[in-house]
Amino acid sequence: MAERKVLNKYFPPDFDPDLIPRRRGPKNSQQVVRLMAPFSMRCNTCGEYIYKGKKFNARKETVDGEDYYGIKIFRFYIKCTLCSAEITFKTDPKNTDYAAEHGASRNFEPWRDEQETEEIDRLAKLEEEENNPMKVLENRTTDSKREMDILDALQDIRARNARNERVGNTTSVDLLARIGIEELENEEDLERKRMEEEDEQQVREVFSKVTMPTASSSSTPPTDGEEVPAPTVVTIKRKADDMEPSLHSLLPDSARSLITSKTNAIHTAKKAKTDSGKKSLGIVMKKGKGKAVAAK
Repeated sequence: MAERKVLNKYFPPDFDPDLIPRRRGPKNSQQVVRLMAPFSMRCNTCGEYIYKGKKFNARKETVDGEDYYGIKIFRFYIKCTLCSAEITFKTDPKNTDYAAEHGASRNFEPWRDEQETEEIDRLAKLEEEENNPMKVLENRTTDSKREMDILDALQDIRARNARNERVGNTTSVDLLARIGIEELENEEDLERKRMEEEDEQQVREVFSKVTMPTASSSSTPPTDGEEVPAPTVVTIKRKADDMEPSLHSLLPDSARSLITSKTNAIHTAKKAKTDSGKKSLGIVMKKGKGKAVAAK
């Protein structure tokens, strides 16, 4: 297979390309091309309808003496599928379309008439606005009202679509809402717990609790059957310099006097007990003398 695909040609040593005669053809020669019908048409000879997109073997040529800002215009020759009558049409660069020329008539296309009517109305409106300032104001008011109506209609459509979406996705929306609420509650609980811990820590730093004996309690041990009074817990507040006040200064006057009397009674009882013990041993202490005398 490789020897059949020869890429190089043999040129003899005495080959001169200038000696080859030039072929002279017509200036505007036609070319055979394959194309599709650019629009639907009807044959003027037999009345056959040719739909848009039907394929033809056509002849193409350049139109002499016609162009659009330097753009060439081409003419195409096709034959009717029924009677073989010749049909011609050419390009229309101005309107970016094709124009029927001979042998067939273009079918009615409503959208083309609508575009032409809109273009005529637009030109007439611009001409009228140039000569009448009040007409300009009226047109602007009308355009604004139309835009507002369009926006209102669009908003209604969006609201309707959103409502339909909510109705269609009720389960998923409820689930997502429930999950969001639970997460929010968990976050709130954690935040509340953290704040409570901070408050408790601050209270512990400022206040301290001290256990105090009750006023009715005595230094003597309780006898059998006697109820032991529970100690009283007093909360004291620390100063700013972190120095705790004395417990005695925090008590009321009545409690302070009671504690003083109890303390004196305890000291008196201890002294009497010591003196009685010494007398029982036969030792008498006399003031003014530096030694003890044995009792007789």
